[in-house]
Amino acid sequence: MKAFTKETAMAAVIPGENVDTDQIIPARFLKMDRAQGYGQFMFHDQRFDKDGKEIADFVLNREPFRHAKILVTDENFGCGSSREGAVYAMVDYGIRAVIGPSFGDIFYNNALKNGMIPVRLPAGQVDVLRCQIENGPVRDITIDLENSRVDLPDGTQAPIEIDPFWRECLLRGVDEIELTMGYLPQIEAFEKDYLSQMRWITTQA
Repeated sequence: MKAFTKETAMAAVIPGENVDTDQIIPARFLKMDRAQGYGQFMFHDQRFDKDGKEIADFVLNREPFRHAKILVTDENFGCGSSREGAVYAMVDYGIRAVIGPSFGDIFYNNALKNGMIPVRLPAGQVDVLRCQIENGPVRDITIDLENSRVDLPDGTQAPIEIDPFWRECLLRGVDEIELTMGYLPQIEAFEKDYLSQMRWITTQA
């Protein structure tokens, strides 16, 4: 996955509580080959009408928000089924971070595993942020993972609270397996030393 250190990008507001994974990517698209990109399916039924034409009032179909790489959401974003395709769709579309009061647990973990940062902020602070983004004129947010903070449009900052393990994975651009394999020399050295002290194991084998 793509490493995440620091990124400044335009944000867009996705309204509504309990936006579930079926809204993020309808189930009928999960059988499609991801090699062709799932980004085209993100919020498909909100972005397009039955004839495939853009729905003008959907936020990501409007300027300047169609270029957003950060989404500001409401309570319990990404709830519902455990489909990882919802995160695939967002990552393939170009979304780098999601900011909201709370997220579905499985969605939150899937986001971390795919290089997209879910940032939890207090509901009141997110309400203020939504107003700032919707009313402008400054709509850019900086996600600074190296310094574990978010720089908001009004010049204030908020901490990014994330598990240290996943923070390291994101900074390196690796998943949990790749991170573990990065310590292979140390693991092999430990095993060699351990077996030298436990000769009875190899003797019995």
